[in-house]
Amino acid sequence: MAFAGRIALITGAGSGIGRALARALAARGAQVVLADLDLRAAAKVAEALPGAQAVQLDVRSAADFHACVQEIVAEKGRLDLLFNNAGVGLAGEVRDTSLADWQRVIDVNLWGVVHGIDAAYPQMLQQGSGHIVNTASGAGLLPRPGMAAYAASKHAVVGLSRALRDEAAGMGVRVSAVCPGHIATGITHSTRYAGLDGQSLQKSIPFAGMPAEVCARRILRGVARNRPLIMVNLLTRLEHLLFRLWPALGGWLGRYRLQRMRAFRQTSPENHPETLPCSTS
Repeated sequence: MAFAGRIALITGAGSGIGRALARALAARGAQVVLADLDLRAAAKVAEALPGAQAVQLDVRSAADFHACVQEIVAEKGRLDLLFNNAGVGLAGEVRDTSLADWQRVIDVNLWGVVHGIDAAYPQMLQQGSGHIVNTASGAGLLPRPGMAAYAASKHAVVGLSRALRDEAAGMGVRVSAVCPGHIATGITHSTRYAGLDGQSLQKSIPFAGMPAEVCARRILRGVARNRPLIMVNLLTRLEHLLFRLWPALGGWLGRYRLQRMRAFRQTSPENHPETLPCSTS
């Protein structure tokens, strides 16, 4: 795929991977629409990109997503690329998470993707072309004890993407799922840490995250090659292969990670809030 002249919509484009994707696509000649719950952040990125525009979008709203896609098509005539990238993080054991935690993660990470597909897929079918790129995670490929809610949302995104890819085959629409792994973005700081000392846990990670710009380049390379699963870093690919070939060892690695995480567990009452703010990244 050549990206020059393509019309691309990116959710969660005000920061992190979404921002890096917007810059990389614009550099390749695409016309980029940056959507984010934080309009100011998206607008700041768009200002520096030729022909780009920013829109406010809450991916939890199906009506808002439909309106966004319809406006793009009315103005530009089509939509070639949809990057369902908006997401929120959650770390913590099930015993420390509340229903509000689950609701927040599922609403953004899964329903946000479903709403994007529901809005853009019919248009792409009508065009006879398009590519939907859904951001999942390495946590969507193998067990992630200590991140059950987040992993559930990302496993669902991988399953949805694979199923839709087969449905869309032969009708001109492509579908890919991105599994980035550990990327150096602000999501690690905006992640909700249920029952955990989040700052200390972050400091314990033994390696630095991949720069978002490198991640974006690899994602676009995978999109250009129409990969069904775009696994950005080597560790994610190795873990995925290991779990497929030797599930017992993959499960052991998950439990090992859980034991390391439990060293940062807290049990204070504030770990169980009634409501939580929602942000996208």
